[in-house]
Amino acid sequence: MSNALADADLRSLQAALADLDPDAPAVDALASLAERGLDQLPLPGSGATWQRWRALATVAAFDLSLAKLYEGHTDALAIMAELGVGEVPHGSTWGTWAAEAPNRRAIVERLANGRLAVRGGKAWCSGAAGLSHGLLTAWFADGRGPQLVRVAMAQPGVAVDAAAWRAVGMAGSASIDVRFSDAVNDVMGDVVGDEVGGVGDYLSRPGFWQGGAGVAACWYGGATALGAAVHRAVLRAPAAQRSPFRLAALGKIDVALQATAALLRDAAVWIDAYPQADASAIALRARLAAEDCARLVLDEAGRTLGAAAFCLDAHFARVAADLPVFVRQSHAERDFAALGERVAQQENDPWLL
Repeated sequence: MSNALADADLRSLQAALADLDPDAPAVDALASLAERGLDQLPLPGSGATWQRWRALATVAAFDLSLAKLYEGHTDALAIMAELGVGEVPHGSTWGTWAAEAPNRRAIVERLANGRLAVRGGKAWCSGAAGLSHGLLTAWFADGRGPQLVRVAMAQPGVAVDAAAWRAVGMAGSASIDVRFSDAVNDVMGDVVGDEVGGVGDYLSRPGFWQGGAGVAACWYGGATALGAAVHRAVLRAPAAQRSPFRLAALGKIDVALQATAALLRDAAVWIDAYPQADASAIALRARLAAEDCARLVLDEAGRTLGAAAFCLDAHFARVAADLPVFVRQSHAERDFAALGERVAQQENDPWLL
């Protein structure tokens, strides 16, 4: 996997996005990007983390449902590279499914050939109906876990269930349930996968928080799409119609986006400087700032542009519906408390310039 994303590659990504049908399924759009090699991003902590996040933000500004799948796919590639997995099939598309719902748990059992039989289920599997592979967290029957498992989805014992998916925002991400057959009860036999790393490696590796910070770049990208709509409206209006209200809203949006971009750049530089360090505080700060930025931009853009933007501008309407759902990957006050706990452990003044 490449450790650098040149400006030319970013322009290729932008051109490829412009060629996509905005109404095509997100899984098809992801497959198109993967087939063209535009999923080969720099690894987190490799010295080009900012370039990686620029790509994520670029996709998010185009379509947040696609960005959800693109982020999960590129995260899976990065996780497997970090944990020593070899080459993955060219053009394959991956989901990273680590949510642990109370009534959905994937259970694994080691087979005689060293591979893992996967049973049970997983919830919130974005894109599962159309992706070629999944990288998921699972547990051994004795309670050990989480264990990462890579599973090819084209197996008879894999079943997807979209019955509970009723989303309006982020509808295109199709975060549905997956069931893996139990050989005792099903005639289809075991679903077989391969372990990736060891028990607990998913959470303990440096890339866990580095990848979590990357999600903030997606939220930021979505916010830039809304901010761009306000910018266009002000730019195209005659000078006499550039009301103080609209100019003030554009100023608020600019401050929020510029401040968040600066924080993301600093986070990327820190991760590249300390690739093996605990990046939890860095990631939490970036995520919470990006969430607040997204909420402010959404509010200011809606108040400034009015109902017409939601009703007549398809791209604006889609982003405005998707972004509030996507940022709910944040854990809100729990994340603020987790960040506060880390700040409290610093003996020196944490805010001294």
